[in-house]
Amino acid sequence: MKRALAAAGLLLGLALLAAPARAQTGTARGKVVDAEGKPVVDAKVLIEFQGGINRKFETKTSKKGEYMQVGMQPGPYRMTASKEGFQPAAVDCHIALGDATVVPDLKLAAGAAGAGATQDDLRKEFQAALALTTAQKYDEAEVAYKAMLAKNPDVPELYQNLGYIYQQKKDLPAAEAAYLKALELKPGSTEVSGALARVYQDMGQPAKAMAVVEKATGDNPTDAKAQFTRGIFLLNSNQTEPAVKAFEAAIAADPNMAEAYFRLGTQQISLGKIPEAIANLEKYLSLNPSEAANVATAQGLIKALKK
Repeated sequence: MKRALAAAGLLLGLALLAAPARAQTGTARGKVVDAEGKPVVDAKVLIEFQGGINRKFETKTSKKGEYMQVGMQPGPYRMTASKEGFQPAAVDCHIALGDATVVPDLKLAAGAAGAGATQDDLRKEFQAALALTTAQKYDEAEVAYKAMLAKNPDVPELYQNLGYIYQQKKDLPAAEAAYLKALELKPGSTEVSGALARVYQDMGQPAKAMAVVEKATGDNPTDAKAQFTRGIFLLNSNQTEPAVKAFEAAIAADPNMAEAYFRLGTQQISLGKIPEAIANLEKYLSLNPSEAANVATAQGLIKALKK
Protein backbone atom coordinates (compact mmCIF):
# COMPACT_ATOMS: atom_id res chain seq x y z
CA MET A 1 0.00 0.00 0.00
CA LYS A 2 1.50 3.29 -1.06
CA ARG A 3 1.58 6.15 1.39
CA ALA A 4 0.30 9.43 0.01
CA LEU A 5 2.21 12.55 0.93
CA ALA A 6 0.71 14.69 3.69
CA ALA A 7 -1.56 17.41 2.32
CA ALA A 8 -0.77 20.96 3.27
CA GLY A 9 -4.35 22.23 3.08
CA LEU A 10 -7.27 20.08 4.21
CA LEU A 11 -10.98 20.92 4.12
CA LEU A 12 -12.36 19.88 7.50
CA GLY A 13 -15.93 19.32 8.72
CA LEU A 14 -19.17 17.76 7.45
CA ALA A 15 -20.21 15.05 9.92
CA LEU A 16 -21.65 11.63 9.04
CA LEU A 17 -25.31 11.57 8.03
CA ALA A 18 -26.21 9.93 11.33
CA ALA A 19 -24.51 12.68 13.33
CA PRO A 20 -26.17 15.92 14.44
CA ALA A 21 -26.16 18.75 11.91
CA ARG A 22 -23.23 21.16 12.15
CA ALA A 23 -22.51 24.61 10.81
CA GLN A 24 -21.32 24.66 7.19
CA THR A 25 -18.81 27.46 7.75
CA GLY A 26 -15.97 28.06 10.16
CA THR A 27 -14.87 30.83 12.46
CA ALA A 28 -11.40 32.17 13.26
CA ARG A 29 -10.60 33.69 16.62
CA GLY A 30 -7.21 35.18 17.44
CA LYS A 31 -5.20 37.91 19.06
CA VAL A 32 -2.54 40.41 18.02
CA VAL A 33 0.11 41.22 20.61
CA ASP A 34 3.36 43.15 20.80
CA ALA A 35 6.80 41.77 21.66
CA GLU A 36 5.90 41.82 25.37
CA GLY A 37 2.64 39.97 24.85
CA LYS A 38 0.46 43.05 25.37
CA PRO A 39 -2.62 43.45 23.14
CA VAL A 40 -2.33 45.63 20.05
CA VAL A 41 -5.51 47.67 19.53
CA ASP A 42 -6.89 48.50 16.07
CA ALA A 43 -4.38 46.32 14.25
CA LYS A 44 -5.48 45.42 10.74
CA VAL A 45 -5.81 41.65 10.14
CA LEU A 46 -5.93 40.41 6.55
CA ILE A 47 -7.29 36.85 6.27
CA GLU A 48 -6.59 35.10 2.96
CA PHE A 49 -7.65 31.66 1.79
CA GLN A 50 -4.71 29.56 0.56
CA GLY A 51 -6.70 26.81 -1.15
CA GLY A 52 -6.45 28.06 -4.72
CA ILE A 53 -9.48 30.37 -4.68
CA ASN A 54 -9.17 34.13 -4.26
CA ARG A 55 -11.06 34.70 -1.03
CA LYS A 56 -10.12 37.22 1.65
CA PHE A 57 -11.47 39.01 4.70
CA GLU A 58 -10.22 42.06 6.56
CA THR A 59 -10.92 42.98 10.16
CA LYS A 60 -9.45 44.92 13.09
CA THR A 61 -8.56 44.03 16.64
CA SER A 62 -10.60 45.11 19.66
CA LYS A 63 -9.44 46.91 22.80
CA LYS A 64 -8.21 43.52 24.01
CA GLY A 65 -6.23 42.95 20.83
CA GLU A 66 -8.68 40.25 19.76
CA TYR A 67 -10.29 39.61 16.38
CA MET A 68 -12.88 37.18 15.06
CA GLN A 69 -14.05 36.32 11.57
CA VAL A 70 -17.14 34.23 10.85
CA GLY A 71 -18.57 32.70 7.68
CA MET A 72 -15.29 31.17 6.51
CA GLN A 73 -15.01 28.22 4.17
CA PRO A 74 -13.01 25.50 5.95
CA GLY A 75 -9.42 25.08 4.80
CA PRO A 76 -5.97 26.71 4.87
CA TYR A 77 -5.67 30.42 5.60
CA ARG A 78 -2.94 32.98 6.16
CA MET A 79 -3.51 35.75 8.69
CA THR A 80 -1.38 38.88 8.29
CA ALA A 81 -1.47 41.59 10.97
CA SER A 82 -0.18 45.11 10.49
CA LYS A 83 -0.22 48.46 12.25
CA GLU A 84 1.68 51.70 11.90
CA GLY A 85 4.78 51.63 14.05
CA PHE A 86 5.08 47.83 13.93
CA GLN A 87 6.51 45.31 11.52
CA PRO A 88 3.86 43.03 9.97
CA ALA A 89 3.50 39.42 11.05
CA ALA A 90 1.75 36.44 9.46
CA VAL A 91 0.67 32.98 10.54
CA ASP A 92 -0.84 30.03 8.66
CA CYS A 93 -3.64 27.90 10.08
CA HIS A 94 -6.49 25.60 9.11
CA ILE A 95 -10.07 26.63 9.80
CA ALA A 96 -12.49 23.82 10.66
CA LEU A 97 -16.27 23.69 10.55
CA GLY A 98 -18.34 24.40 13.64
CA ASP A 99 -16.62 25.70 16.76
CA ALA A 100 -14.20 28.59 16.41
CA THR A 101 -10.61 27.73 15.48
CA VAL A 102 -8.17 29.47 17.80
CA VAL A 103 -5.37 31.00 15.72
CA PRO A 104 -1.87 31.32 17.22
CA ASP A 105 -1.11 34.86 18.41
CA LEU A 106 0.18 37.28 15.79
CA LYS A 107 3.19 38.98 17.40
CA LEU A 108 4.14 42.40 16.06
CA ALA A 109 7.68 43.62 16.60
CA ALA A 110 8.15 47.36 17.06
CA GLY A 111 9.71 49.24 14.17
CA ALA A 112 8.79 51.03 11.00
CA ALA A 113 8.10 49.08 7.83
CA GLY A 114 11.12 50.69 6.23
CA ALA A 115 12.38 54.05 5.10
CA GLY A 116 9.55 55.91 3.42
CA ALA A 117 7.31 52.83 3.48
CA THR A 118 3.95 52.45 5.20
CA GLN A 119 2.45 49.24 6.53
CA ASP A 120 0.05 49.20 3.59
CA ASP A 121 2.99 49.52 1.19
CA LEU A 122 4.69 46.54 2.77
CA ARG A 123 1.49 44.51 2.76
CA LYS A 124 1.04 45.22 -0.95
CA GLU A 125 4.62 44.20 -1.66
CA PHE A 126 4.13 41.03 0.36
CA GLN A 127 0.95 40.12 -1.52
CA ALA A 128 2.66 40.81 -4.85
CA ALA A 129 5.51 38.48 -3.87
CA LEU A 130 3.00 35.80 -2.82
CA ALA A 131 1.27 36.12 -6.19
CA LEU A 132 4.60 35.60 -7.96
CA THR A 133 5.25 32.56 -5.80
CA THR A 134 1.84 31.08 -6.56
CA ALA A 135 2.46 31.65 -10.27
CA GLN A 136 5.78 29.78 -9.88
CA LYS A 137 7.75 32.82 -10.98
CA TYR A 138 10.41 31.99 -8.45
CA ASP A 139 13.21 34.20 -9.74
CA GLU A 140 10.97 37.26 -9.63
CA ALA A 141 9.59 36.27 -6.22
CA GLU A 142 13.13 35.89 -4.86
CA VAL A 143 13.98 39.42 -5.98
CA ALA A 144 10.78 40.74 -4.38
CA TYR A 145 11.42 39.11 -1.00
CA LYS A 146 15.04 40.26 -0.96
CA ALA A 147 13.92 43.82 -1.68
CA MET A 148 11.54 43.70 1.29
CA LEU A 149 14.23 42.21 3.52
CA ALA A 150 16.57 45.05 2.63
CA LYS A 151 14.08 47.39 4.32
CA ASN A 152 12.69 44.95 6.91
CA PRO A 153 15.48 42.58 8.00
CA ASP A 154 13.69 41.32 11.09
CA VAL A 155 10.48 39.90 9.60
CA PRO A 156 10.64 36.08 9.93
CA GLU A 157 7.86 35.45 7.39
CA LEU A 158 10.00 36.99 4.65
CA TYR A 159 12.84 34.56 5.37
CA GLN A 160 10.34 31.71 5.61
CA ASN A 161 8.88 32.46 2.19
CA LEU A 162 12.33 32.99 0.73
CA GLY A 163 13.29 29.57 2.06
CA TYR A 164 10.35 28.08 0.21
CA ILE A 165 11.50 29.79 -2.99
CA TYR A 166 14.96 28.28 -2.61
CA GLN A 167 13.41 24.85 -2.02
CA GLN A 168 11.53 25.11 -5.30
CA LYS A 169 14.74 26.14 -7.04
CA LYS A 170 16.55 23.17 -5.47
CA ASP A 171 19.04 25.47 -3.76
CA LEU A 172 18.96 23.55 -0.48
CA PRO A 173 21.88 25.28 1.29
CA ALA A 174 20.21 28.66 0.66
CA ALA A 175 16.87 27.28 1.85
CA GLU A 176 18.53 25.99 5.02
CA ALA A 177 20.08 29.40 5.73
CA ALA A 178 16.77 31.20 5.17
CA TYR A 179 14.82 28.86 7.45
CA LEU A 180 17.47 29.04 10.16
CA LYS A 181 17.19 32.83 10.08
CA ALA A 182 13.41 32.60 10.25
CA LEU A 183 13.69 30.31 13.29
CA GLU A 184 16.14 32.70 14.91
CA LEU A 185 13.54 35.45 14.62
CA LYS A 186 10.58 33.19 15.38
CA PRO A 187 11.81 30.46 17.76
CA GLY A 188 9.66 27.37 18.09
CA SER A 189 7.70 27.90 14.86
CA THR A 190 6.27 24.52 13.87
CA GLU A 191 5.80 25.60 10.24
CA VAL A 192 9.40 26.75 9.82
CA SER A 193 10.78 23.73 11.72
CA GLY A 194 8.84 21.36 9.48
CA ALA A 195 10.12 23.11 6.36
CA LEU A 196 13.71 23.04 7.63
CA ALA A 197 13.40 19.33 8.47
CA ARG A 198 12.24 18.60 4.91
CA VAL A 199 15.28 20.46 3.60
CA TYR A 200 17.58 18.29 5.72
CA GLN A 201 15.74 15.20 4.54
CA ASP A 202 16.23 16.26 0.91
CA MET A 203 19.91 16.87 1.68
CA GLY A 204 20.25 13.27 2.83
CA GLN A 205 20.55 14.17 6.52
CA PRO A 206 17.65 12.29 8.17
CA ALA A 207 19.15 12.45 11.67
CA LYS A 208 19.41 16.22 11.44
CA ALA A 209 15.85 16.42 10.12
CA MET A 210 14.56 14.31 13.01
CA ALA A 211 16.43 16.44 15.53
CA VAL A 212 14.69 19.58 14.23
CA VAL A 213 11.30 17.88 14.39
CA GLU A 214 11.90 16.58 17.92
CA LYS A 215 12.92 20.04 19.11
CA ALA A 216 9.82 21.62 17.56
CA THR A 217 7.63 19.03 19.29
CA GLY A 218 9.42 19.59 22.59
CA ASP A 219 8.88 23.35 22.25
CA ASN A 220 5.21 22.85 21.31
CA PRO A 221 4.03 19.59 22.96
CA THR A 222 0.33 20.43 22.59
CA ASP A 223 0.59 21.69 19.01
CA ALA A 224 -1.28 19.33 16.66
CA LYS A 225 0.75 20.31 13.62
CA ALA A 226 4.05 19.68 15.44
CA GLN A 227 2.89 16.22 16.55
CA PHE A 228 1.59 15.39 13.08
CA THR A 229 4.86 16.43 11.43
CA ARG A 230 6.77 14.31 13.94
CA GLY A 231 4.56 11.35 13.04
CA ILE A 232 5.31 11.76 9.33
CA PHE A 233 9.06 11.87 9.89
CA LEU A 234 8.88 8.85 12.18
CA LEU A 235 7.05 6.96 9.44
CA ASN A 236 9.76 7.95 6.99
CA SER A 237 12.21 6.36 9.43
CA ASN A 238 10.08 3.16 9.58
CA GLN A 239 9.21 3.77 13.25
CA THR A 240 5.55 2.78 13.08
CA GLU A 241 4.61 2.54 16.75
CA PRO A 242 6.16 5.91 17.75
CA ALA A 243 4.48 7.42 14.69
CA VAL A 244 1.11 6.06 15.84
CA LYS A 245 1.59 7.69 19.23
CA ALA A 246 2.46 10.99 17.54
CA PHE A 247 -0.71 10.88 15.41
CA GLU A 248 -2.74 10.08 18.54
CA ALA A 249 -1.17 13.12 20.23
CA ALA A 250 -2.06 15.27 17.20
CA ILE A 251 -5.69 14.15 17.43
CA ALA A 252 -5.76 14.82 21.16
CA ALA A 253 -4.57 18.37 20.44
CA ASP A 254 -6.96 18.89 17.51
CA PRO A 255 -9.86 16.40 17.24
CA ASN A 256 -10.75 17.85 13.83
CA MET A 257 -7.37 17.17 12.21
CA ALA A 258 -8.61 14.87 9.47
CA GLU A 259 -5.26 13.78 8.05
CA ALA A 260 -4.11 12.56 11.47
CA TYR A 261 -7.01 10.07 11.53
CA PHE A 262 -6.05 8.84 8.07
CA ARG A 263 -2.42 8.32 9.04
CA LEU A 264 -3.37 6.70 12.32
CA GLY A 265 -5.86 4.34 10.69
CA THR A 266 -3.52 3.19 7.94
CA GLN A 267 -0.72 2.46 10.41
CA GLN A 268 -3.03 0.60 12.78
CA ILE A 269 -3.71 -1.84 9.95
CA SER A 270 -0.03 -2.77 9.84
CA LEU A 271 -0.15 -3.29 13.61
CA GLY A 272 -3.17 -5.60 13.33
CA LYS A 273 -5.54 -3.20 15.10
CA ILE A 274 -8.34 -3.62 12.58
CA PRO A 275 -11.39 -2.33 14.55
CA GLU A 276 -9.43 0.77 15.60
CA ALA A 277 -8.24 1.28 12.03
CA ILE A 278 -11.78 1.12 10.64
CA ALA A 279 -13.03 3.57 13.26
CA ASN A 280 -10.28 6.09 12.52
CA LEU A 281 -10.65 5.81 8.75
CA GLU A 282 -14.41 6.34 9.09
CA LYS A 283 -13.74 9.35 11.31
CA TYR A 284 -11.38 10.67 8.64
CA LEU A 285 -14.08 10.45 5.98
CA SER A 286 -16.64 12.05 8.30
CA LEU A 287 -14.47 15.17 8.38
CA ASN A 288 -14.89 15.52 4.60
CA PRO A 289 -11.19 15.90 3.63
CA SER A 290 -10.25 17.25 0.22
CA GLU A 291 -7.29 14.99 -0.62
CA ALA A 292 -8.92 12.79 -3.28
CA ALA A 293 -6.23 10.09 -3.28
CA ASN A 294 -6.43 9.62 0.49
CA VAL A 295 -10.24 9.60 0.43
CA ALA A 296 -10.24 6.85 -2.20
CA THR A 297 -7.64 4.89 -0.22
CA ALA A 298 -9.65 5.18 3.00
CA GLN A 299 -12.87 4.07 1.29
CA GLY A 300 -11.13 1.09 -0.28
CA LEU A 301 -9.47 0.03 2.96
CA ILE A 302 -12.73 0.22 4.94
CA LYS A 303 -14.52 -1.89 2.34
CA ALA A 304 -11.75 -4.50 2.35
CA LEU A 305 -11.42 -4.62 6.14
CA LYS A 306 -15.15 -5.13 6.67
CA LYS A 307 -15.35 -8.18 4.40
